[in-house]
Amino acid sequence: MRGASLSAASPRITGFDTHDIRFPTSGELDGSDAMNPDPDYSAAYLVLRTDADDGAEGHGFAFTIGRGNDVQVAAIEALRHHVLGLPADDLCADPGTLARALAGDSQLRWLGPEKGVMHMAVGAVLNAVWDLAAKRARKPLWRLLADASPEWLVSQVDFRYIADVLTPDKALELLRRGREGRRGREAALLERGYPAYTTSPGWLGYSDEKLTRLARRAVADGFTQIKLKVGADLADDIRRCRAARAAVGDGVRVAIDANQRWNVDEAIAWTRALAGFDPYWIEEPTSPDDVLGHAAVREAVAPVKVATGEHAQNRVVFKQLLQAGAIDVLQLDAARVGGVNENLAVLLLAAAFEVPVCPHAGGVGLCELVQHLAMFDYVALSGSTEDRVIEYVDHLHEHFLDPVVVRRGHYAAPTAPGFSATMAPGSIARYTFPHGAYWAARAAGEEAPG
Repeated sequence: MRGASLSAASPRITGFDTHDIRFPTSGELDGSDAMNPDPDYSAAYLVLRTDADDGAEGHGFAFTIGRGNDVQVAAIEALRHHVLGLPADDLCADPGTLARALAGDSQLRWLGPEKGVMHMAVGAVLNAVWDLAAKRARKPLWRLLADASPEWLVSQVDFRYIADVLTPDKALELLRRGREGRRGREAALLERGYPAYTTSPGWLGYSDEKLTRLARRAVADGFTQIKLKVGADLADDIRRCRAARAAVGDGVRVAIDANQRWNVDEAIAWTRALAGFDPYWIEEPTSPDDVLGHAAVREAVAPVKVATGEHAQNRVVFKQLLQAGAIDVLQLDAARVGGVNENLAVLLLAAAFEVPVCPHAGGVGLCELVQHLAMFDYVALSGSTEDRVIEYVDHLHEHFLDPVVVRRGHYAAPTAPGFSATMAPGSIARYTFPHGAYWAARAAGEEAPG
């Protein structure tokens, strides 16, 4: 996919359009947890335009929860000069070169390096490039990755800081092994889909009645795992876990998620207090940067598993979590690290340590994106869906042109070209902050249009 010479007529990146898009999810407490009681799910959204005859565009975004989304948009804007004018053929044939240029910008790197708002901006840009590449190849992203040669995939990964545990040769070995039997797994994926679990019943602001109703609906819809938010009040958590377990029975997994609320000793004591309800995992029990803290929690609360990763800043943190034996479940996020390129490194690290990947989703468009990464992992790397599930939250999908489809508790494999990242133009116009129709009406004290 690399090395082709370009003619003078090769299309180029001619547009770099950013949008501050916010949805009023705090109104119904959708997304509420112990650390984020009133989120307005938001996207710092990017459209890369080209002068190609087919008008191909690449769409990407960083996910936030309201205030500060403008800061994230500004960070994406700061990368504009790296992308405008680039030949689209070169860019799509080798996103890794841009990934290294963005991460290596000496002045912007000072704001990280490779972490925080700036690194999420890098991820938004690279995800838009991969969306463009998959659209131009006329393939969904998971298939573009699964069809790519192991050698090319290795060329897309930055092994700096992780080569002590994952060398390019080891990655190549894992990818070559992962290709064995991939056509059969692809057929199975297209037939059955990829297992999902749902957080929709478990938001912290929901009443017990709503929790119970949604938990029963989840089981009826074919989910074999649900998740509850915990961590604000132990007595409330005991009551809610009791209600959830009664609603789903003993045959359905119930995971719990503290969203970084606790100190290490609190995490151990609180998880032990809820152990009678047989939680499958405790997610983000403490600071996402505390590798040794997670290891201590894992040792103390077994057989309850420890899961984390949605706030892990980069591949180095994932490396250390795996090295320290700190997690049972790795939860990558499609928009937290440096885009598809860095998530390839994370998937390879998980495969090297034989730790299952259960991606974080929900949010705005995260379900749409992360399904592609998990499906590539199944088809052409790990070769397994055992103890692997993608998070699913059942809101905001209607704003995307290629929304996720979940049937019988499984994500249906996307077939449309791209990364499933393209938001409907009407949604962009309506929910752009602060001048979109919804927010303008709300600011004027009028009834906001849906």
